[in-house]
Amino acid sequence: MGASHSHESGGGSASQRTVRVMLVVIALLAVVTVVALAWMWPSGSGAPQAASAQQARETGTVLRIDLKPCPAQVTPGAAPGNQKTEGDRAPADPRRCGEAVVELTSGPQDGRAVRTELPSGPGNRVFEVGDDVVLVSLPGAEEGSAYQLSDHDRSNALWMVAAAFVLAVIAFGRWRGLTALIGLAVTFALLLLFLIPAIIDGRPPMPAAIVCAAAIMLAVLYLTHGISVATSVAVMGTLGCLTLTGVLAVVAIDLTRLTGIIDDSSLFLDIDYGINTQGLLLASIIIGSLGVLDDVTVTQAMTVQELARANPSYTFMQLYRAAARVGRSHIASVINTIVLAYAGASLPLLLLFNIGGRSSGEVLTNPAVAQEIVRSVAGTLGLIAAVPLTTALAALAAAHREPGVRDASSGPGSRPLPDAAGARAERA
Repeated sequence: MGASHSHESGGGSASQRTVRVMLVVIALLAVVTVVALAWMWPSGSGAPQAASAQQARETGTVLRIDLKPCPAQVTPGAAPGNQKTEGDRAPADPRRCGEAVVELTSGPQDGRAVRTELPSGPGNRVFEVGDDVVLVSLPGAEEGSAYQLSDHDRSNALWMVAAAFVLAVIAFGRWRGLTALIGLAVTFALLLLFLIPAIIDGRPPMPAAIVCAAAIMLAVLYLTHGISVATSVAVMGTLGCLTLTGVLAVVAIDLTRLTGIIDDSSLFLDIDYGINTQGLLLASIIIGSLGVLDDVTVTQAMTVQELARANPSYTFMQLYRAAARVGRSHIASVINTIVLAYAGASLPLLLLFNIGGRSSGEVLTNPAVAQEIVRSVAGTLGLIAAVPLTTALAALAAAHREPGVRDASSGPGSRPLPDAAGARAERA
């Protein structure tokens, strides 16, 4: 019995040393992150002025629609009267031809009814009486064209969707669900108030993304899962694998010679605002990987913690092997999720390639598709590394913990299960 006590004390000391080292590293990371946030915080001086500053957006409600016959479609370059037939080109949608009377519900002319042409071009939306709409104000235009219908106003519908989401999360997760929502708000705040303005302000995209990811990781993980050894292990695992993901992304982008320019938007950012699109691609990979990484690391840390509670006599290797089996199953499903998410986002592009009759080789080497492949591979390799790294850290922190030591995440009044030797001692 004395030998058993000596073994647990030594093991407990090793476990406590591991925890202390992790806490020191996390404290240093937090200090560096706060300093970097303060240093890189955007001043706003470099924010570009919107090109459409002269156009104001207003909201309104459609009161009446006066439809008119659609104009005949004429073949471009053809002689007058040589019109397209219905077989040559689909006729214009009659619901898009005419005028709408809209009551403004915002702006200096709130309550005024204005008349505007219905947008009749291909792909334009169909508006009906009672629709909440968005209009673009054109100062200096004639009375009949001072406003143009732009889009449907989705504000109320989005608020309803958001409310349903919040209620569902709180109803199921209760206090933990509320802290998760606070963490989500912190994430959006850092992205909208720091990362995007910092890139616009001229900060290098990749360092800005690393600082933003570190701040999100520290704030959200501790807010959502509480201050505990398991959460600290998840933070360490996420940090290590996020670093690996960034390194792999840099190597992959260099090998494939991707520039980050794949469409008009990225070209516009590069030419007009001088934003480093390759760095922007790296930043997007880091931020995109963070959400899945913390899911895996938290799961592994909590799994090891519960295994150690269920059987405190488990050694490091026993905890590692048992939790690694759970991690492998988790990774197998997450990898499929990542690939399907990227495939779903790129589905319109893939359809265009297929319609164009391009070969598989041409599709895969296209910059838009190659960029998603690099993003998927770098993120997946980081995920795979997250399981052994986080599991090993969690097992080091939990193996042979003294029976009297309770994790901070345990509930009030909870106590660890005694091992076999402790149970015999209590019975004696």
